Amino acid sequence: MTNLFDLTGKNAIVTGASSGLGVQFAKALARQGANVALVARRLEKLEQTKAEVEKFGVKAIAIKCDVLNNDEIRRAVEEVKTTFGRIDILVNNAGTATSAPTVEHSDEEWYRVINTNLNSVFIFAREVGKVMVEQKYGKIINIGSIHSKVAMPGSPLVAYATSKGGVLMMTKALAAEWASQGITVNAIGPSYFESEMTDAVLGVPEVRAIIEKLAPAGRVGKPGELDGALIYFASDASSFTTGQLLNVDGGWTTV
Repeated sequence: MTNLFDLTGKNAIVTGASSGLGVQFAKALARQGANVALVARRLEKLEQTKAEVEKFGVKAIAIKCDVLNNDEIRRAVEEVKTTFGRIDILVNNAGTATSAPTVEHSDEEWYRVINTNLNSVFIFAREVGKVMVEQKYGKIINIGSIHSKVAMPGSPLVAYATSKGGVLMMTKALAAEWASQGITVNAIGPSYFESEMTDAVLGVPEVRAIIEKLAPAGRVGKPGELDGALIYFASDASSFTTGQLLNVDGGWTTV
C-alpha cells in the first residue's frame, strides 16, 4: 500500500525555523523524508536546528533571512531553488505578537505585527508560488491561529488577531487561484502551545489558567501535536484539500 504521508525526495522551506514551532515543523518534515531549508534571522540558532534535522538522514540548509526584508526573501527563495532544484513545500511559520491595549497600541507595533504575520506570508507565498506554478505542483501551509477565527474575552490581541484573520483569507484566495495549477494552500490554526513566542503569556499563572479554561481539553498543546496536521497538508494525502484552516486547539473553537 502506498504511504500517502511519505515525503522522501520532497524539498521544503520552513520560515521561523530557529525556535519553537518552526523547529518542530522542520523535524516533522525531515522525519518523513523531506529535505528542509531553514529560514530565520538568527543563523546560530538555525545551525542548531540544521544539526537536529540532518539526524534524520536528509539534506538541510540554513539561510539567514529577515522576513521583514522583501529582498532577503527573494534571495532566500532563489538560494533554495538553486540548491535543491525545486521547492515542493512551503511552511509560512514566522510570526510575532504584541498584547498592548488598543488605545495604547503604537503605530510601530501595529506595523511590526502586520508586516511579520501577514505581509511576509504573502511575499514568501508569491515568490515560492512562481516556482510551484512552473512545476505545476506545490504544498503551501500557512500557520494561522485560533485567532484567525475567534478573539479572546478581555485580551488585547487586535494586531495579532487581525494578522491571523488575514492569513486565513489569504489562504482561501491563493487556494482558489492556484488549485488548477496543482498547488494546494492550507492553514493550521493552533491554540496555545509552549514556545518562545508564548512564554510571556503562558508564564503568567493567571493568564494560563484562563487559556486552559477556554479549551475544553483543559490544557495547552503539547510538542508534536501539530505534526499530524502539518504532514497531512504537506503530503499527497491532501491532494484534494485546499483553502482550509485546520484548528488544532483542544476544542477551543467548538464552543
